[in-house]
Parts: sequence; C-alpha cells; structure tokens
Amino acid sequence: MKIGKLERVPLKSVWKHEAHDFTAWLQDNLDVLNGILGLDLKGAERERSAGAFRVDLVARDAQDNLVIIENQLEKSDHGHLGQLITYLKCMNAKAAIWIVSDPRPEHVEAINFLNSEIRSAEFYLVKLEALRIGGSEPAPLLTLFAGPSEEGRQIGRQREDLADGVQLRKEFWKGVQEVARAKKSGMHENVSPTGMNWLGKGAGMAGLAYNYFIREDSTSVDLYIDLGKEQADENERIFDKLHDSRTEIERDFGERLLWERMETKQACRVRYQMEPGGWRSPRADWPRIHAKMVDAMIRFERALAPKVKALRGA
Repeated sequence: MKIGKLERVPLKSVWKHEAHDFTAWLQDNLDVLNGILGLDLKGAERERSAGAFRVDLVARDAQDNLVIIENQLEKSDHGHLGQLITYLKCMNAKAAIWIVSDPRPEHVEAINFLNSEIRSAEFYLVKLEALRIGGSEPAPLLTLFAGPSEEGRQIGRQREDLADGVQLRKEFWKGVQEVARAKKSGMHENVSPTGMNWLGKGAGMAGLAYNYFIREDSTSVDLYIDLGKEQADENERIFDKLHDSRTEIERDFGERLLWERMETKQACRVRYQMEPGGWRSPRADWPRIHAKMVDAMIRFERALAPKVKALRGA
C-alpha cells in the first residue's frame, strides 16, 4: 500500500491576499467553519462597517444573531484582539470568531477569559493551516483552540458569585458600623470594612482581638487568642485563665458562651453564636441582625475587658 506524506503549505501560497483571497474564500465556504465550531452560520457579508472600521466578515447564526469573523493569516497579536472586541461591541454581535495562523498562548487564555467573564457573547479562536498530500491541491485545516464551554461558564458564574459576595459583605459591615456608631460602642466603627467574613479590633493585649464573624445564615462575636505558632502554650494559658472566670464572665454577659480551646490548632477562642440571620439574609432583616450583633459585642467586651486587663499584669 502506498501512503502519501502530509505536508504543510504556506498560507500565502494558497491565499496571497488576506482580504481579497482568504476572506472571499471563507465567505463561500462557511460550511467548513460551521463543521469545526458546530454552528450554522449563513449570509456572510464582507467589509461591513462597524463605526469607523470594517469587519472582515459578518454572518448570522441559526437564531439570526450577528456573528463577526476577523481573519489574520499570521501569528495572533494584541491589535487584532482589540479589533475583535471593538467590532463585537459596535455591531452588537452575539459571537466573535478570530481565525489566525498561529495562536499565541496568551491569546488563547484571553479568549477563555472573555468566555468566562462575558455572558452576552461567545468568543472563538481558530487556527488555520493549509495541507496537501503529495502533489494534491492544498486543503484548509481549521482547529478550534479556544471557545465557549460549560466549564468556562461555570468559572464565570463562580467569579460573579464571589464578587457579589464581597460587595454584599462590605455593605453588611457598613450597616454594623452605623449601628455601632449610633450606640457609641467605641470599638469597630473606624475599622475599614473588607469583603472578608470577619471584622476585628485589638483587645488591648498583643495577640487578642474582638471579632465579629459572619456567615451566610449566622453571625457571632468572639475573643480570638493567637500569639503565634511559637506561643501555642501561651495561648492556652491565657484561655485557661479566662476560663477560670467563666461563671463571672457569663453572668456579666448575660448568656452562656462557647469556650473553644481548639487544642488541634494554635489559637483559642471564646465565642457567642447568634442565629439565624447572616449576610445572605434579606436586606429587610439586616437592621435587626446588625442591632443584635452590636448589642452582643458591647456586652461581650464589657464582660471580658476587666479579665483581659488583669492578664496584662499576670
């Protein structure tokens, strides 16, 4: 059996001019691109205006949405990536296809990023090659290097949820601080709120802090004892000293507390857990949750502060 040798053919020897030759060929052979991308593009138009620019090809998909196609018979570059995004926005298109001879890894990552971050459009990066066997006519080979995927969409949703959570927590903390200022607690009002789950302030002794802690459906206040990994024994000593005064501290606080020596960790903690209600609760419930948190922190600090002060001289 005689087996031919597959050879790559320089693109410029097949399509001498990108716009006049390759774009014209692709306009008449959209079925080749459709087969690679699983689309049903039709009605391609060349050199269609996009503001002050002209798009190589504009087609329509099965839902009659506009799809732009940008061709580059060379290595992908930043300029064409910018054009792709600009054209998509100007045309209000639902998909953008970028055909290049050599996709740079950075641009593959960029297309994947766009697909994960932008819900209103889809992006494709396709590599173009020309091949022949023996003395045969050259044939195009299109390979999808980056495109929309469920995994990419999931990453985008996760990032969106994370960003949404950060902003919600910041707003939640601002509400806590407003109540604290109104009640003149003198504790966490001037701490810069972040998107984290906790808001802390020093307790007047190195390694000790009064913290608010929030979850999606619950909140707590705690005294966190952490002098560092090398002083785990000292953390436990401080905790034990406070625990010796447990009855008096809980009497002054007005409720039972959780005493967590956490021997498998370097830190120890005294905590008051409040539930239900957290930063994912309806906003109408936030004022009630904020008031409960600030009230608990005021009572918590008043009950513990004398004991913490006594530790400084112990």
